[in-house]
Amino acid sequence: MIRLRKKRVKPMHINDITIIDDSKLKKAITAAALGNAMEWFDFGVYGFVAFALGQVFFPGADPGIQMIAALATFSVPFLVRPLGGLFFGALGDKFGRQKVLSVTIIIMSVSTFCIGLIPGYATIGIWAPILLLLAKLAQGFSVGGEYTGAAIFVAEYSPDRKRGFLGSWLDFGSIAGFILGAGVVVLISSIVGETNFLEWGWRIPFFIAAPLGLIGIYLRHALEETPTFQQHVDKIDSDSRKDIAEPPKVSFREILTKQWKPLIVCVGMVIATNVTYYMLLTYMPSYLSHSLHYSEDHGVLIIIAIMVGMLFVQPFMGLLSDRFGRKPFVIIGSIGLFILAIPCFILINSGVVGLIFAGLLILAVLLNCFIGVMASTLPAMFPTHIRYSALAIAFNISVLIAGLTPTIAAWLVEATGNLYMPAYYLMVVAIIGLVTGIFMKETANRPLKGATPAASDRAEAKEILQEHHDNIEQKIEDIDAQIVELEAKRKNLIAQHPDID
Repeated sequence: MIRLRKKRVKPMHINDITIIDDSKLKKAITAAALGNAMEWFDFGVYGFVAFALGQVFFPGADPGIQMIAALATFSVPFLVRPLGGLFFGALGDKFGRQKVLSVTIIIMSVSTFCIGLIPGYATIGIWAPILLLLAKLAQGFSVGGEYTGAAIFVAEYSPDRKRGFLGSWLDFGSIAGFILGAGVVVLISSIVGETNFLEWGWRIPFFIAAPLGLIGIYLRHALEETPTFQQHVDKIDSDSRKDIAEPPKVSFREILTKQWKPLIVCVGMVIATNVTYYMLLTYMPSYLSHSLHYSEDHGVLIIIAIMVGMLFVQPFMGLLSDRFGRKPFVIIGSIGLFILAIPCFILINSGVVGLIFAGLLILAVLLNCFIGVMASTLPAMFPTHIRYSALAIAFNISVLIAGLTPTIAAWLVEATGNLYMPAYYLMVVAIIGLVTGIFMKETANRPLKGATPAASDRAEAKEILQEHHDNIEQKIEDIDAQIVELEAKRKNLIAQHPDID
């Protein structure tokens, strides 16, 4: 007779499911998205005024070299992002997500504001680019903990069935920040004129970081800690009082040895997403004006129109991912990028406004496939006690690579004279994205690792509980069927071999 050892499983009750407070959830998403908008406001401004910064901080150089130097100053801060990720990640896992996010937005807003204060090369010489670099390094250090912390904050606040939709608003903030940055640049440039813009007008967008930062600080300071992290802290306190176990410590070695598979998947997804992001939204304005000699104002307006379109697509992608899963969007986006990269650049290089717009729009929709699911996918890969540290390490190493995209793309075009080098670059990245999509685990509609299920209300909690019980009953039926099948095989073998005991 076949005997199975039964494992006692603690039954799930309705009280084991976290009911998310809707008002707190809205505040969390607003605060996280605003901080992310702050980050990308600076990136958007910097990308759109790179031509001006090149002339102010690197005068006397060839225009092509000026552009590369200005974009290199944009890329260098990515070197310190992994350090910021390590620092803020460890703090976030130890002291909580809310406290760290309040600190990062302060550093980010102050450093962005300081860029507007730096005198030009004509005034203080070599100290001008040095001070610019220092301000960008401070930004890079703070941003090392910003996006990952914001993504975790939203993910840990979101109900399991809506995490894709709610997480998509984080990158909605990114795009909105880009639009605001680009729009401010266009508005100021048109008001003060090109000459005044080069002299002092370029500083105004960076000064706007101060009031945005104050709003972000206020919103984040008023937030409560995420339910998931609070449960984690409560469990540690309970275990400590009962003298059951030592509080789990964040170990870099544990992250590398036990979490290497999700780390690799995370790196691949972030590279595919952010290279496409920086290529389209940071490099393309410079590509249109410098490489294609297209009107700067027209090029900026086209990019702004593209980003406005992305705002409408972004939440829709997140919503669909809650229904169909995250994997399909990563795979579809990667395949589309590989097949359509060259056709898109053929359209962009056509010189016809409508075709340029069409080429950029296709790339934008493919980018939405990635960013629509990234904020909900990445936090779900790691358990609570190392989630911030692990994600910050993987994300910022990846962004370090992706952040070089504008500089490398500009250098490749300048060195080869081939205007299709950015398309080839995207095709390589698409292969990375496809492999990542194939090997990543589906996380849609599932609790975060190490966390209890989360629901929007009690009715949804009851549905989750019922599904849990149904799944258990189905598994029991499957095991019973396997036992019957094995018992039949055993009897058949005995019948065929009577000498078997």
